[in-house]
Amino acid sequence: MNENYKPLVEPFQFKKGVELKNRIVLAPMTNFASNPDGTVSDTEIDYYIRRSKGVGMAITACTYVTPSGKGFHGEFGADNDDMIPSLKRLADALKEKGSKAVLQIFHGGRACPPELVPNGDIVSASAVAAEGSEHTPRALGKTEVEDIISAFGEATRRAILAGFDGVEIHGANGYLIQQFFSPHSNRRKDKWGGSLEKRMNFPLAVVQEVKKTAAEHADDSFIIGYRFSPEEPETPGITMDDTLVLVDKLADQDLDYIHVSLMDFWSEPRRGVDSGKTRIQYLLETIGDRAPLIGVGGIHTPEEAVKAIEAGVPLLALGRELIMEPDWVQKVEEGREDEIAATLSKNDQEKLVIPDYLWNAIINTPGWFPVKD
Repeated sequence: MNENYKPLVEPFQFKKGVELKNRIVLAPMTNFASNPDGTVSDTEIDYYIRRSKGVGMAITACTYVTPSGKGFHGEFGADNDDMIPSLKRLADALKEKGSKAVLQIFHGGRACPPELVPNGDIVSASAVAAEGSEHTPRALGKTEVEDIISAFGEATRRAILAGFDGVEIHGANGYLIQQFFSPHSNRRKDKWGGSLEKRMNFPLAVVQEVKKTAAEHADDSFIIGYRFSPEEPETPGITMDDTLVLVDKLADQDLDYIHVSLMDFWSEPRRGVDSGKTRIQYLLETIGDRAPLIGVGGIHTPEEAVKAIEAGVPLLALGRELIMEPDWVQKVEEGREDEIAATLSKNDQEKLVIPDYLWNAIINTPGWFPVKD
């Protein structure tokens, strides 16, 4: 292989001693292919097998922890014990070639389509609709908040029983955990909202519940990560300085990793801090050596990936690129980087093992993927 790319395929060891075979992570990406009853479909299993063989760690699409948290059509569930066999099929498929399998757990909150949740009862931190949405959620009651925190723990227990190597708490992309942290969606006056410190209580309570469950049901090798979005465009909304406070707290939680959600790895903050540094730089400075940061965002070529690793992130998640090129890692390892695909054609669905709904979204969403006729 090209010596310049060796940093990408070097093993990585978490502080607890768990080792990944390389630095590349399959990013969590919704594929809309699960069965209507919330079980993982054969199509979905095939999609994951095709993409997980080369990476050091594979993070699943998000799975809902309660029926009220289902955020997508074709999303699989972890909301009851009947789902454990389904989850085991997925964990086994992801681990087949030596990748670590991590289940991303979430609740959609006000982002859930009404038709997917019981009685159309959409819930959130407060009764504030998302910008551009015609659906106003109902504010969760105190007991309901505590029940959802417990549900994250229960989903973690199911992940352990199903054989997953870890879970990732999905606190990003505008879903319920982020809704509690955001001043746009959280207007509460109790312990779960108000000041910045109180808006962190729900995310941190979920982290503590997941850690407690892992300590009770798993051994020390179980991985726990947290994903977040650094900013929101809304006013009021999360700013970069808000996020640095949260990330500082997360870095003290003894998490195995922290995972930023970005479309562009090199993007700079929108507001809240001085410009001139990338978001990644601010995050690395805040976290220090307390936890590894997974970077992500528009990385396609090995050259771009090496540059990102050299910027200081020890792990790099690839999303769209592993959809277009499932053999990305293998081609780097075999010195075949010239064969890596950075586009796809309208005839590639079968070759790339992409489920129908996701394929149609790719083809019919201009600018999302570089599609060649």
